[in-house]
This record gives sequence, structure tokens and C-alpha cells, in this order.
Amino acid sequence: MRVSIGCRLRYSFPQPTPLIAMLNVHYSHFGDLERADYLVSSSSVPLESYRDGFGNWCTRLMAPPGDFALSTDGIFRDYGRPDPAPPDAKQHAVEDLPFETLVFLQGSRYCDTDLLSEEAWRFFETTDPGWPRVQAICDFVHGHVRFDSMQAKATRTASQTIAERQGVFRDFAHLAIALCRCMKIPARYCTGYLSDIGEPLPHPPGDFAVWMEVFLAGEWQMFDPRNNKPRFARILIARGRYAADVPLTQTFGQNTLMEFKVWTDDLA
Repeated sequence: MRVSIGCRLRYSFPQPTPLIAMLNVHYSHFGDLERADYLVSSSSVPLESYRDGFGNWCTRLMAPPGDFALSTDGIFRDYGRPDPAPPDAKQHAVEDLPFETLVFLQGSRYCDTDLLSEEAWRFFETTDPGWPRVQAICDFVHGHVRFDSMQAKATRTASQTIAERQGVFRDFAHLAIALCRCMKIPARYCTGYLSDIGEPLPHPPGDFAVWMEVFLAGEWQMFDPRNNKPRFARILIARGRYAADVPLTQTFGQNTLMEFKVWTDDLA
């Protein structure tokens, strides 16, 4: 399956403004690109690229005043199979976890495990450890939280999501991640492209998606509490502990987002 992927983000800046973009396909999938999704700016400005502490590819630049756009346009070769779902993936005891996974057990501002731990154990203590427990968490989040794109709130935490019962992609992920961590399962936040290939029409406007990866059976396994079913052409851009680690763009000054376009089109 060949998938056309890309985005265009256009801003209005009142003055020169530093900006960090995280819009390229993750390095672990670079070999799957038939055409690389190079980052292009509407004005000729120096672009400095680097990898952050999680291995994500970042680009730093100084956006000029006025109208300024960033875009990518690539072709991704996908296997054409839905998300994997190995139901026998086992949960590790904390003492047996690799050192590098331990940071993904810790609570945070958005994944406030200290406020959710008691409730998590009440809900999920009797579930079978491993894949069934994580799937039970995803089933709960998917059924408990109502998706509403008009309810985006940058400060909403996992405990607020469970109380308010509404949110957007990031809120579903933060809540599921926090509940997994409460149950001693390392979980990390992922953002990227998710196509509507195979989904019934009409398709919603293009957007970036959010899901999570949990560490089971010695590997990071993918779960999607927002959609809660296998999907096609899920393409990773970045991963971290929570949303604040992987902003698609981070601007250090006043600006207005004038245009936001994302596409994942099947080229057959």
C-alpha cells in the first residue's frame, strides 16, 4: 500500500519568533518512505535539525514576521495490514523491566497517577495481567470518554478527563497511559498520521492522531484508546512520556494559526 502523507501549517507572526517543529516521520520508519517527507518553509530561513532525548527528529528555526508556512509531502510504503494485536503478550514484573522503560512508569502533570491509582486498582485488579488488562483499560477509556473536538484544553489532566468524561485524542491517550502506569505497565505517548483507509465514508477532515505504546512481552505494543480497533496506515512521527514531550510545533511567541491541513491518501 502506497500512502501519500503530508501537512501544511500556516501561521501569522507579529515579529520574528523561534519555533521547533516535529513533523517528520520517525527515524525508525525512514526506510518505508518512497519519497522523503522533507520539511519545507514558505520563506527561506535556516533550518537546524537535531534528535531530542527520545530520538525524535526536530527542526529549529526562526519564523519571520508575517505569513509563514511549514509543509511536508512524502509517500509512505505501508504493509497494508491492520494494527497487530497479540492477545497473549505477557506483563513484566517491575523488577524485571529494562531500565529504559522505567521512566514510562512515572506519573506526571498530565498522567497524574497519584490521583488515579486507587481507582485504577478498583477497576482493573481482577483483569488478567498483560494484553487483556491493557485492552480492558482501552475499552474503559473508549466507553467512558466522549470525543469532542471543541473541548480541547491544553491543561486537562488524566484525572480531569475521567471526571469530565470528554476530551480529544490526547486526553484519551493520557488517561489510558496513566491507568496503565498505575497498574505497573510502562506506557508512552505517540503521535503521527492515521489514515481513514478502510473506514466508512464520509471521512472527517485530516488531522494528526495520538495513541500509546505499552511494554509487554519484551516489546512495545501499540494500543489506540480513542478508536479502539485495528486501523490501517498508522505512521509514527514522535513518542515521549506525554503530550508536552512531543508538540508537533512549539512556538516561543505570539502567533495565529491561519491554516491546518493534514492528509493520508491511498495511492493504491
